Order: sequence, then structure tokens, then C-alpha cells
Amino acid sequence: MTVLADRIEMADADANTQDLDEWFERLERMPVPEGFRVEIVGGNVYMTPQRSSHWEIIFEIAQTIRGRLGKGVKVFSDVRIDFPGHENGFCPDVAVLKGSAQPDDTGHWRHQDVEFVAEVISKGTAANDYGPKKTAYAVAEVPVYVIVDPYQRRCHVHTDPKGGDYAVQTRVDFGTDIDLTGTVVDLILSTDEFPSD
Repeated sequence: MTVLADRIEMADADANTQDLDEWFERLERMPVPEGFRVEIVGGNVYMTPQRSSHWEIIFEIAQTIRGRLGKGVKVFSDVRIDFPGHENGFCPDVAVLKGSAQPDDTGHWRHQDVEFVAEVISKGTAANDYGPKKTAYAVAEVPVYVIVDPYQRRCHVHTDPKGGDYAVQTRVDFGTDIDLTGTVVDLILSTDEFPSD
């Protein structure tokens, strides 16, 4: 029974990846306006504009990670990574992968190698970051997920994924350091320079 269930799960995952590949191929042929980010969440396509404040926060986080973990760290922004669930082709604002991570046969990075994700809230897609993306990151057992909300001037730090949710959730107001020592990224992330919207 387990072998059959595993084969069905693998077939579903392959079909899901093929569907996402087709969607992204179509999207690449569309005239997506410059400065917009495109991702697929739960089978729905979302295009969101990149604001300068959004990019400043992303850059600050990526720079801090690279400064702490070194130039060899695999830190990405807006790179497609497929996550568990129905047609979840996310392009996280910041993603850190294990040092040993390698792209799969199709050239995609694997969600199993993701150690840290940060998403910066946009008004139009905030519900995704707090809802289905948080669930998908927890199911994928991403050890650290940080939601940066410039509208609330607050970060929501999620750690210790268990059973499709995060066991530990902490709120940190802008101006207060996020202490991630003791996690896989082992750093302190300053929020002093995060702009608000």
C-alpha cells in the first residue's frame, strides 16, 4: 500500500511540475510589464509591481545574509522554486539554500534545500504570504520564514515547522533586531533601515 501511495504522490508531483513549467513558459511569452514579479500560488497567477521600498528591504536582508554567511552562500531573489501543494511556483523575495544545493534535472532549485525565506508584503498579495505561502513553506519544512510587513512596520518570524504549520511565531517591530542566532542562518537581522509604506 505504501509503494502505491508513493508512486501516486510522485506522479502527482511530476504532473504539477509539468503544469507549472507550461504556465511559466506561457508567462515568459506574454508582455509582462517591466518591474513586475510573476508567480503562481495555488494555481493562480499573480503579477505584482516592485516598489523601491520593497527592493530596499530585500537588498538589506540579502546583504546581511551574504555578509554573515559569506560570498559562497546561495541567496536568491525572485527565482522560481516549486513548493508542495497545488501548482505552487513561488519566487520568494529572499531564499537561502543549503550550501550543497544543486539544481534538479530541469534546472530548478528544490524546495527541500531551502533553509530560509523572507517575503516582503505587497498590498495586493499579502493574503498569499500570510496564508497559502506560509502553509507551503511549513509543509516543505523551511526552517525559517520571515514576513516583512512595511504597512504594519512589523516582521513576523516563523520557525520550527511541524505538521504543516510553524510551532514558533514571533512578532518584531521595525527598529528591533530579529535574533536568528540558533537557527540555520545564525544571524541577527537589523530592521532599523527597513522603510515603511
